[in-house]
Amino acid sequence: MGKHDGLRGKHLVWDWNGTLLDDIGAVIGATNAAFAELGLDSITLEQYRELYTVPVPKFYERLMGRLPTDAEWIVMDGAFHRHYWARAEACGLTAGAAELLAARQESGLTQSLLSLAPHAELIPLVRRHGIAERFVRMDGRVDASTDGKSGHMVRHLAALAVPADRVVVIGDAADDAVAAAHVGAKAVLYTGGSHSRASLERVGVPVVDSLAEAVSVAEELV
Repeated sequence: MGKHDGLRGKHLVWDWNGTLLDDIGAVIGATNAAFAELGLDSITLEQYRELYTVPVPKFYERLMGRLPTDAEWIVMDGAFHRHYWARAEACGLTAGAAELLAARQESGLTQSLLSLAPHAELIPLVRRHGIAERFVRMDGRVDASTDGKSGHMVRHLAALAVPADRVVVIGDAADDAVAAAHVGAKAVLYTGGSHSRASLERVGVPVVDSLAEAVSVAEELV
C-alpha cells in the first residue's frame, strides 16, 4: 500500500462489545445472573436497551431507583464481569464483521479498535477471533474508571495521529457518539448492541441496522 493510500477514505474507529462482537446475549445473561446474586429482578433485552447508559452506575440507578453505594457497585461490577467472561468465549463476531474488516484493510483504508473492555482481556479475545491484524491500533481500558469513552478517544486519536475530521466512530451506544463529538469526529450507531433504535435516534447521528450499512454511511459522511 502506498504511503498516502489510507488518506483516501475515512479512518474508522470501531467499538468492540455489541458492535464487532455479537455479545448482547452474554451481556443480558451476565446482567441477570449478577442481579440474581443481588436480589434484583431480571430484565429483558428490550428493557436493557431502553435503560442502558454510561457511566454504568447510572444504569443501575435507573433499575434500582437510586445510585448503588460504592460497596454495592464493587459487588455488582465484580458479579457482572465474572458472569460475562464465562459467557464471552462463546460469542461470535457480528454477521459480516470479519469480511468488512478484511475488505477495508485490503483496499488500503485504515481502522482501529477502541473499547472500554479491560485491555488485558480485550486483546487476546480479538486475536482469537483472527482480526487483530486488521487494525492499526487496539486500545482497551487500562484503569478502573466507570467514565465513558471521551477521554479514552482523545488518547486513542493522539496515538494514531489521525485528524479528527477524517474519523468516523462506529459503535452501538450513545457514549460512542458522545466520544466522537468530543474530539470533533463523526459517528454511526448500530442497533445490534446495547441500545434500542429509539434511544439511538435521540442522539442525532446516523443509525443503521447492519455493519455493512455502517461502513457505507461512514464513507459518505463529510
